Amino acid sequence: MAFELLKDRRSQVVRSQRNEVASVDCNKASVAGSVSQRACTFCGSRVVLYPIADALHLVHGPVGCAAYTWDIRGALSSGPELHRISCSTDLREKDVVFGGERQLETSLRQLISKYSPKAAFVYGTCVIGVIGDDVAAVCRRVEQDVGIPVIPVLAEGFCGTKRDGYNAATRALLTLIGRGDTSSIGKYSVNLMGDFNVAGESWIIKKYFEKVGIDVVSVLTGDGRVDDISRAHGAKLNVVQCAGSMTPLAQGMRERYGIPYIRVSFFGVEDTSDALYRTAKFFGSPTILSSTQALVTEELSRVLPELRSIRCKLQGKRAGLYVGGAFKAFSLVRALRQLGVSVVVAGTQTGNQEEYAELQAVCDENTIIVDDTNPLELAAFLVEKDVDVFIGGVKERPVAYKLGIGFCDHNHERKVALAGYAGAVAFAREIHATATSPIWSLMPRRSRPERARIGKATP
Repeated sequence: MAFELLKDRRSQVVRSQRNEVASVDCNKASVAGSVSQRACTFCGSRVVLYPIADALHLVHGPVGCAAYTWDIRGALSSGPELHRISCSTDLREKDVVFGGERQLETSLRQLISKYSPKAAFVYGTCVIGVIGDDVAAVCRRVEQDVGIPVIPVLAEGFCGTKRDGYNAATRALLTLIGRGDTSSIGKYSVNLMGDFNVAGESWIIKKYFEKVGIDVVSVLTGDGRVDDISRAHGAKLNVVQCAGSMTPLAQGMRERYGIPYIRVSFFGVEDTSDALYRTAKFFGSPTILSSTQALVTEELSRVLPELRSIRCKLQGKRAGLYVGGAFKAFSLVRALRQLGVSVVVAGTQTGNQEEYAELQAVCDENTIIVDDTNPLELAAFLVEKDVDVFIGGVKERPVAYKLGIGFCDHNHERKVALAGYAGAVAFAREIHATATSPIWSLMPRRSRPERARIGKATP
């Protein structure tokens, strides 16, 4: 069947060219009617703050908002799991008419009394933005009485994009950071920012830093603890893994506390090694640099033989990817190239102009670069490029399977860690098992392509 991009979407899709960077229209509200894959502003704030495991997370609004975002990160905790309890004020029609502040205050006091959290985050939803509840005033009043931080997260779903939700989470975290004692923090210390401990990945990265002699003051926010975050301003460097969600926080801490930051990735052996070396070089310690070299050498000698073996079996395969943040996309392109797989479709939900320019630079010529896509567009692009494996999240999985294309889950729900050196091997194994499965040769798209053909999309 023929396919044509919506007129208002054409500026958000480009094809990369050698020695030329095309402008991608991005960081704007989704086009009405396009069935965007992107989540709302409220959801953006929730995914950043949710992994703080010893805090209460209360969604002020209808119960559906809390249900939709329950366990959205799949973030693991080494101790308390208060974050996995989905709490809502469950506003009904009468609350919309008469206001929900009383319901919010009652719910807060009851929940704090029952669970004794270290802090409480209160999320404002679309309904709250419409009826005008003063969430901040309620939070101040309760905080004075209960003696713990009670922090409003004002991120009504309609007030922007998912990236605006990240900014709301940043503002909330900045009200928590700075309250703790930093006297015991050493000179070789970092905050790991933008890792959410999906499948235990924060633990892998923390072990690397511990082995080379660098103290991790806090993880923002995977397996997060309120006390650790409150003393994060004592770290000497912020190591930012998810640039989209955490760069505003790193910039805010640089302005307020003078802490520099670097943007890194711990996905793929190339980016993991680069992240460890850049962190070690920042501190300028010969001992730390030597320990880092030893760690990288040891890990590479362990994983490279298997990666080379898998590369021989994947050479020439083609991949598409659609992920939340652009930095994840960069790492995926590099990791797949190391496996002999070329990326022919690459998109993100929250990329900005600078990030899309960099994405075009790391991709091969004529790669389709897309911002905030929808299922129909994805289907057209994947078929046009004859993709062997598609990498995305839970919303993209049905698109791949309906087309008879292998799928790799790189989103929050996965149970296998893909960070670090061991994660690089796990990712390679999954791509190999998926892309080379004989089942795909039996799909209609392969056996009778004329029956499943989707015409080339025209940007």
